[in-house]
Amino acid sequence: MVRNYIGLAVTQHDPAIAIVNSSGELVFAEAIERYHQVKRAWNCIPDDVNRICSLIEEYCEPGCSLVSARSWSRKMPGILRSFFATRPAVSGYQAIKDTLGRSSPDEEAGFAFVEDQARWLSAGLDAELHQAGANLSWRVDLETRYAGWDHVRGPVEHRSFDHHLAHAANACFSSPFDEAACAVIDGYGEKTATTFWHHKAGDRPRPVGPRRKLGLPTSLGVFYLILCRACGFDPYRGEEWKVMGLAPYGKVDPNLYDLLRPLVQVDGLELCSASDEARRIGELLRRRRPVGSSPLEAADLARTGQQVFCEVSAELLNHFHALGLSDNLVLGGGCALNSAWNGQILGATPFKELFVPSAPADDGNAAGAAWLAFQEDNPDAAVGGRLHSPYLGSKMSRKGLERLVEFSGLSPKRLAADEIAPTTAKLLAKGAIVGWVQGRAEFGPRALGNRSILADPRKADIKDRLNAQVKYREEFRPFAPAVLEQHGHEFFADYQPSPYMERALPFLADAKDRVPGVVHVDGTGRLQTVTSEFNPRYHDVIACFGQITGVPVVLNTSFNVMGKPIIHSVEDAIAVFQTSGLDALVIEDLLFVKPHGPYEGGDA
Repeated sequence: MVRNYIGLAVTQHDPAIAIVNSSGELVFAEAIERYHQVKRAWNCIPDDVNRICSLIEEYCEPGCSLVSARSWSRKMPGILRSFFATRPAVSGYQAIKDTLGRSSPDEEAGFAFVEDQARWLSAGLDAELHQAGANLSWRVDLETRYAGWDHVRGPVEHRSFDHHLAHAANACFSSPFDEAACAVIDGYGEKTATTFWHHKAGDRPRPVGPRRKLGLPTSLGVFYLILCRACGFDPYRGEEWKVMGLAPYGKVDPNLYDLLRPLVQVDGLELCSASDEARRIGELLRRRRPVGSSPLEAADLARTGQQVFCEVSAELLNHFHALGLSDNLVLGGGCALNSAWNGQILGATPFKELFVPSAPADDGNAAGAAWLAFQEDNPDAAVGGRLHSPYLGSKMSRKGLERLVEFSGLSPKRLAADEIAPTTAKLLAKGAIVGWVQGRAEFGPRALGNRSILADPRKADIKDRLNAQVKYREEFRPFAPAVLEQHGHEFFADYQPSPYMERALPFLADAKDRVPGVVHVDGTGRLQTVTSEFNPRYHDVIACFGQITGVPVVLNTSFNVMGKPIIHSVEDAIAVFQTSGLDALVIEDLLFVKPHGPYEGGDA
């Protein structure tokens, strides 16, 4: 019987759903925060009962049976409950409390997270484990969900996979490599926060190196979470981005470095911490940036913490390369989103090629779990070995667009297919900030040209205008340059293709003045390299802009405002357009232009 595989990322945060067909092709993948329009979608089930049937109908093969694949193993709820039961004996907890003279809100929140995650994973398991302790309301909800699945395709088979194996599978199976060394560097996993794997095409990733026994492993992800807190940001809202954006405004402080560096030390392929870890964390929390103060007050802390992160990562990866597995490196786990470090890896290690998937964090595990289930049933089928398109999410509703035209009171212009790119490029060249919505949404946290806001990178003040009038976010936050891949070497030193906007590279000295709007304070840019193969219409916009201006680069940022996910629906797009400083909106073949816009030249 033909089988399709529905991967579910079931971490308490960043849930996602992915569908792999009977040929091993990833045909749909999307984080649930887009659908719910709630940042990170905490405590939201990935297979929403109101949506799952329509996704199955649209993306699964007719008549197929279904396999549900989850991104944590069945033993994980017990592991987490064991951890929570030992709370009074957890190393450092009482010491931090003594240092601060009170319980740390971060420690309390951490314990609450662990307890909630244990409940969450139990709720995500099938009826066999529900009898062992899941509460009735969850059981009823799950029976309702699976009844919906059964109505569409018959009984569903349920499987579960080790969390870091799912990370490794997502990264390796979506890579262009036939063989690679894979490092998963994360906040936490099922035994440790950092694991290493060897990938060969046709096989599931094979673990290498030590496998720590159950305990409290040192974690680069948790280190960055604590750093994020100390800088005055909220990691539960995913504000580690702000630490990365703030770091170049500061300098390495020797006193802060001496405080932070012992918190994460390298021992071969393992991480360990200082014996006085609790005292150091307590001191760091005591220095937390006060609420209401300028983020720039934490710039030195952000810079110093980022330096420690890079040093530790470099040590780990150099030890990993010394195993002689491969010169190709694949990264997975939440720490793979540190684009500032990703751009330095090939210069700081002997690896010759680097791949980071479009969704390396927990949302990407939906794809990893689905591929693992497929691979179990098709051990001889080749998975991976080619670069995958990131445009795997939802499309705009055609009915929604028709209703927008009919009832909005706006007067959009309908463009012919060959008019869309040149018209948009003309608007950008005249200074317009354009909301750009085309085709299927990107899988992962970054807008890659289908749910984007575009602008002219030649304008030095465009960053301030975007942050203040469109994104409503801090003034230090940078924006990304999207460059045609064949022109990347004209703008960046040590140029490397970056199709998923996953690494930051230094601009060439003579290129900075050409695109000042996308040059960060440290002279780098988190670039996206664009090809006609992956996204022909987006490629054509940048090419047309280059023909007009001589600069084949546009500013690209996600189509959202601060605190909200990237837009999902027609209604989301028009709401941001009407309530922000966007000058124009191109949504499929419809062009909306605000009258009397602040850009030069008026209508395109």
